[in-house]
Amino acid sequence: MAKRILVTGAAGFIGYWTAKSLAEAGHSVIGVDNFNAYYDPALKRARAALLKDVCPILEADVSDRSALDRLLDAHPVDQVCHLAAQAGVRYSLENPFAYESSNALGTLNLLEFCRRRGVGSFVYASSSSVYGGNTKIPFSVDDPVDRPVSLYAATKRYNELQAHVYHHLYGMHCTGLRFFTVYGPWGRPDMALFKFTKAILEGNPIDVYNHGKMRRDFTFVSDIAAGVTAALAKDYPYEIFNLGDAHPVELTRFIEILEKTLGREAKKNLLPLQPGDVPATVADIAASQKKLGFNPTVRLEEGIPRFVAWYRDYHKV
Repeated sequence: MAKRILVTGAAGFIGYWTAKSLAEAGHSVIGVDNFNAYYDPALKRARAALLKDVCPILEADVSDRSALDRLLDAHPVDQVCHLAAQAGVRYSLENPFAYESSNALGTLNLLEFCRRRGVGSFVYASSSSVYGGNTKIPFSVDDPVDRPVSLYAATKRYNELQAHVYHHLYGMHCTGLRFFTVYGPWGRPDMALFKFTKAILEGNPIDVYNHGKMRRDFTFVSDIAAGVTAALAKDYPYEIFNLGDAHPVELTRFIEILEKTLGREAKKNLLPLQPGDVPATVADIAASQKKLGFNPTVRLEEGIPRFVAWYRDYHKV
């Protein structure tokens, strides 16, 4: 059944892909984004331009409650898909207050919006970062997550606690989705694949943290969007799911695939593990497979060339 769905952060990377997926599934989608300057807003405007016929995007900051209310008053919705957030682990060391404002207050504003308007379904983005320095592999949603190692991770765990409160007090259906290292076309410039591709094509060195010995559960963005769409369709009373590829890859292998795709060898600055980073992320997706039908299909060997093809086209390289 078609629904009216609000997608916050709709001009963002995952927001764009999710809004597109929902519209293609026949839903009526409206977006909100603040088009901030964390990275070049032109990329966000370009995503929004592609969505203009299927998802109008209202310009507002989710941390500004009065502005959000003014814009949304005229747009009744059945569900909220909350993907807006201040992203980035390392940036949280430089600008911690951006995370308190966007992630903590912004999520509270959206939950209150749902409560006041009787919107009983709230699906929101969490992160694999909530697992902190967890050494148990793979990461399960049943694992303790009370020792974050970055402020970004702390705000994402706080979002999960906020959602639980609104489920408990008001019966709101809340589903949290812990994303694992999302990549793909239209990705963010601050992410490794984007930065590495740009640097290699320009002949510049890349910074390889932990001497390339990090393992990441790289997950293609269309698989993530499919998981978000499934969570909205299922509308469970209260759940948290991992959305990851479940095929972790060492960073050195990731770089090898990129070098082969570009036909160029990377110059590498081998550096230690950075504050706030963790050496490995691996998703246990058994519950997501069972309850959401989540089955990621795009492996790195396919996903990296897809990103590179987009990058070359977008930047006319």
